[in-house]
Amino acid sequence: MFTLVELNDTVQIPSNMFNIPIDQAIAEQLNRRIANRVIIDVGLGICLFDILSIQESFIYHGDSETHTKVHFRFLIFRPFIGEVLTGKLRSCSLEGLHISLGFFDDILVPSHWFPEPCRFDEREQVWIWEYQSDGEKSNLFMDVGETVRFKVKEEVFTDTSPGGPTSTSLDTHAQSTSEGLPVDNQRRTPYLIKGSIEESGLGLVSWWK
Repeated sequence: MFTLVELNDTVQIPSNMFNIPIDQAIAEQLNRRIANRVIIDVGLGICLFDILSIQESFIYHGDSETHTKVHFRFLIFRPFIGEVLTGKLRSCSLEGLHISLGFFDDILVPSHWFPEPCRFDEREQVWIWEYQSDGEKSNLFMDVGETVRFKVKEEVFTDTSPGGPTSTSLDTHAQSTSEGLPVDNQRRTPYLIKGSIEESGLGLVSWWK
């Protein structure tokens, strides 16, 4: 779920931070810029892990900030395809289940990756698994707030910046596994994870107790 990624960036340090050690100033600026931000084709930034190297700092004409090239490692959230995660069901729609991990909300389990047969109750806005066993049918409701176990099936990165370069100018060693994937979410989510609950043991944790 979490991984360390090596990145390169040019960090700008404002003059009001010149009185603190340069490594501390760089760490603060990197966390401010990258933590809780999506880096396209890399993942969601969590926090700086360490700084590997700091090059010379430069001040350009008419600029009061220093510009320093830095090589560092950042902790990134990016689960691998096939990984099983557990989160909270935050809402249901005709599209499927919308799940939150607490720090990350853009998770969708599309209805075509549900166990069969399932139906959507428009009035209650809830999905129901019509589970059958020994000739008897039980309606298992997927209620909001329940704990859900799902398997990661797909990831979609979308550049949501207005144009030009992406929101971060990072050069990264990470490679995307989602090039060419269609983007079907109208909200233009920068990082969308799609999961499945169709296998045994997946879905609401309460089903398997």
